[in-house]
Formats: sequence, C-alpha cells, structure tokens
Amino acid sequence: MDKLNDRVDQRKADTSKPASHRIVIVGGGAGGLELATRLGDTLGRRGLAQVTLIEKARTHFWKPHLHEVAAGTVDLHTHAVNYLAQSHWHCFRYRMGEMTGLDRERREVHVAPFIDSDENEQVTGQRVFAYDTLVIAVGSLNNDFGTPGVQEHAILLETPAQAERFHRRLVNACVRAHAQSAPLRPEQLQVAIIGAGATGVELAAELHHTTRTLVSYGLDRIDPERDIRIELIEAGPRILGALPERMSASARELLEGLHVRVRTNAKVTGVTADGVQLASGETIPAELVVWAAGVKAPAFLATLDGLEVNRINQLVVGPTLQTTRDDNVFAIGDCAAAPWLGREGTVPPRAQVAHQQASHLVKQIRRRMRGLPVQPWTYRDFGSLVSLGKYSTVGNLMGSLVGGNMWIEGLFARWMYQSLYKLHELALHGVWKSTLGTAARFIARRTVPHVKLH
Repeated sequence: MDKLNDRVDQRKADTSKPASHRIVIVGGGAGGLELATRLGDTLGRRGLAQVTLIEKARTHFWKPHLHEVAAGTVDLHTHAVNYLAQSHWHCFRYRMGEMTGLDRERREVHVAPFIDSDENEQVTGQRVFAYDTLVIAVGSLNNDFGTPGVQEHAILLETPAQAERFHRRLVNACVRAHAQSAPLRPEQLQVAIIGAGATGVELAAELHHTTRTLVSYGLDRIDPERDIRIELIEAGPRILGALPERMSASARELLEGLHVRVRTNAKVTGVTADGVQLASGETIPAELVVWAAGVKAPAFLATLDGLEVNRINQLVVGPTLQTTRDDNVFAIGDCAAAPWLGREGTVPPRAQVAHQQASHLVKQIRRRMRGLPVQPWTYRDFGSLVSLGKYSTVGNLMGSLVGGNMWIEGLFARWMYQSLYKLHELALHGVWKSTLGTAARFIARRTVPHVKLH
C-alpha cells in the first residue's frame, strides 16, 4: 500500500506541471553526481527534463581520495559535497535511498526504506520512481573472494565512514601503545595492507608519513622506526599489476626506501584478530588490517529484471553505454562492463572513465530526447598516476594529451594527479566556486594540524 501511495503521489506531482522527460540516475559517485549536476544545469533548469538522483548517502566524497581520509591527511568534512544542497543549486532532485529492484516494463525503480543507522529510525518508506531514461552508476566494492575473517577483522576502504573508522583505530592504537607500561605485543602498531593496486600502494606511502607525524604530537614513547611496521601484501607477481611495469618498479623502489615491506606472490588465506595468514603457512602479525584487493559490482545488479551482468556483477553495456537488454537503461562507471573500442576487453575501473562517460551521456541523453540515435562512446586513455604522498608521484601520460606515451614523476606528476580532482570539482561547482573552495582549504590548512588527530 505504501508503494502504491508513493507511486500515486509522484504521478500527482508530475501532472502539476507540463510533462517532461524523466531522467533517473542511481548512484551519486563521481560519474553519477557529475551527470546529475550537468543535466540539472542544462535541462532541469529550463524545465526540459525532470532529473532525479537516488543515493543512499547524504554526502559525496571523491573515492580516489579515501586513502587520504584513512591516513588522516585529508579532512572528510572539508571536501564532502552535500547532495541536498547540490541538488538545490543545480536544479535536480535528490532522493535518499538504496535501489533494490527494477520493473523494466513499467519503467520503475524500486527503492528500499531508508533507515538512519545512528538513530535506528526509519526516515523514508519504500518508494517507486518512474523513468523514461535510467542511468545506473552505483560504483564498485572490494572483492574479498570469500576469504575467512575479512569481514570480521579487516577494514575495507569502500566508503568515507570506513576510511574514518580505520583512522580512528590508528589513532587509538598509537595512544594505547604510548600509555601502556607493558612491552608492545608482536601485532601492536603493525599495519597489513592486502592488495597492492593504486589504493593499497597510495595508502602505504601516506601511512609512513602520517604515523610519524602523529607520534610527534607528544607520543614520545613510540619510536616509529622501531615500533611501526607497514606490510603491503600482493597475491600477484608485482604491485600495481594493472599498470605499466615501469610504474610498478618505481613505486616499489620508493616504498622500500620508506621501509614499507612489500610482499608479492603472497596469497592471503585468512585474517584473524591479530594477524594475516598466508598460503605459505606464515602468519604476519598485524593490529590493523586493510583489505584493498579485488573489485566487484554490488550484488543486487544481478537481480534487476533480467539485465545482463558479468561474473563480477557488472552490467554489460554496448558501445552506446546502453545495457544489452534494454535501451532505456544505461550504466556508467565501475558498475558497467563497457567495451574498450579498438582493444580487447572492457575499460578499466578508473575515475577518468566515469568522468568521460558522464560527459558523453550529457550530450547523448539530449539527442535521445530529440529522437536522434545515441552515439557510441570511445574511451580516451590519458594515462595513469599514482600518488605516493609527500614523497613522490609517478605515472605515464598517454594518447592525444602528449602525442604518445610519456613517463612522468616528481612535482609535475603531483600537479597532474591533483588536476584530476580539480576537474571533478569543476564539473560539480564551476570555476568560481572551485577556486574559492581551494583557497579556503589552503588557508585553513595553516591553522590546523597536518594530520587529523581524532
């Protein structure tokens, strides 16, 4: 009955003004929020379309920076974007909730009741949203491959809340070790990072810096060189396995120079309360364990009224980013298995992919509304960059950006890495607001500790 009432209420609201194309975007990550913002600015503001963003979180944070929240070098609240405010400023509707089902015949998205976990209180009931064009952009999750103990004893860096949880554990561990009179246990102040992709590598470098900064604030009974160890564990033959070998070798050399112990060809078979178990039989003592290995899309995508998914639950889409079994449903970002035109396989799960796909769909949805055919999307690979905190940034620039393939590192690479986030900010806020926000953070940085202490 609640579902029926919500459907009737929505239709009443829709008939109070001239009919317009209904665009529903599910997921407020980098691609979804950029798409909602730009469609709101171009179509929603002029009443040409009704743009709705469905997202279960209240605020948006750029996922590639989660490792910095975990390390404490970035304050989540100075970078978070409030969905409700963003929707007001950019003429789209934000509806809080999590998609649970799809009725393709009726063109309806089913959204579960929203429960405030802190208050254990229901905020909204089950709802149904009608669409003419649906874009699914729910991102990805880490894949623990069913490894015993991961869910109980490790932290996955999928959300800002998880990143903040890890940082609180890190601060608590240092304060506890400083206050105790007994010698440190073998696992105390030991950090194990499982998975040496970009997130794992970047977190390892950041933690080397932040742990030393943290103990410098009066925790003088801890010697970071003696007491703190960071282990980076990778099942494959090298770190950054999806990136060029030169990047892998350079990043490993730098990490080892920071006394981060890098283990490759080391398969994890279990995580316990005080360490990590390897297939070789060795146990690595660790009080803090981060799981940063593997990628999969949310499991509910495999239940969406017959839409095709691959083995890691990604929605299979064609060159136009439309799902293979329904032209009214698009998918972008990490949750989509999009073909890499001109190459074998699908495009990689990167922020630049979601950004390009969102920019492409802004134009294609407008064509679709005019009755024109949707054009295919082509991925332009501009290369890869990996930040190793204050120590260095390494990467390669590719394609039309430099007319070939150019290796970069150091300060220039750091600027290029930061520019990726600035492009995201520009897409959300425009030049003037992005500039003011950057200036405000620069000034505030001079008045607070360089590492978050709580």
